[in-house]
Amino acid sequence: MLVDVAFEANDILGEGPVWSVAEQALYWVDIQQPSLQRYDPAEGIHNIWPMPSQIGSFALRQASGFLVALQTGLAFFDSETAEITPLIDPESHLPQTRFNDGKCDRQGRFWAGTMGTIEGKPAGSLYRFDSDHSLHTMRRDVAVSNGLGWSPDNRTMYYADSPTYTIFAFDFEPETGKISHERIFAHHQTGFPDGLTVDAEGYVWSARWDGWQVIRFAPDGTIDLVVEMPVQRPTSCIFGGPELNQLFITSAKIGLTETELARQPLAGSLFVLEVDVPGLVEPLFGNP
Repeated sequence: MLVDVAFEANDILGEGPVWSVAEQALYWVDIQQPSLQRYDPAEGIHNIWPMPSQIGSFALRQASGFLVALQTGLAFFDSETAEITPLIDPESHLPQTRFNDGKCDRQGRFWAGTMGTIEGKPAGSLYRFDSDHSLHTMRRDVAVSNGLGWSPDNRTMYYADSPTYTIFAFDFEPETGKISHERIFAHHQTGFPDGLTVDAEGYVWSARWDGWQVIRFAPDGTIDLVVEMPVQRPTSCIFGGPELNQLFITSAKIGLTETELARQPLAGSLFVLEVDVPGLVEPLFGNP
């Protein structure tokens, strides 16, 4: 399978892609050059909105605009006015953590986790932010909270803690948002599991930080397909395009030496891969 360059974004730490079916456009963030970005593949138009602090992830809202997970907590963002409305900062007492990956479940709840910015004891947590603005701590003692996704039948949630090389699976209750029966879905040491997404057949696509790969795992956790990448640090992936059969892949160049960058001049770009099995529509934040 051949990976193409969709857009030479030159991101330091590109992350968290979300496809808007309504706009037929891709949104994603650069955590280190804090910004929310948009790319319209049909028109070739690129937009960028600077953020006041590091942005780990976001969600499109039912009500228009965005829910953003910033260094300073969760907030609403209006791209028309550039206005940011703070909502809640669950870790204001923890200056050495920040929000990382996040995603909405199909009931419109936003799941986002945190990570410590210095090495040591796992300092992060996984949170669920409901449409009524209530916040729930779902998991603690996380090193680097990362990829989230749900099975097509909405009964399994996937979640990665990167330094453990592990993608976990949980039983998921759609009605309540409760998770249980934590177990190892895939433990694989070719790169660290970063962002992930789930296709219409229930296969899990995992971007492998420092692995030069995106791996497609079968529902039983075995490796089904390995996609070689032209960059060392693919960070996340999402399905997009009119038929949801294009896998968009973000990447990073943070921490790479000049020698390493010379080997991968496209580091920080946005990539796209045509696939046989389409993905699923990404939910919006808020009441369906």
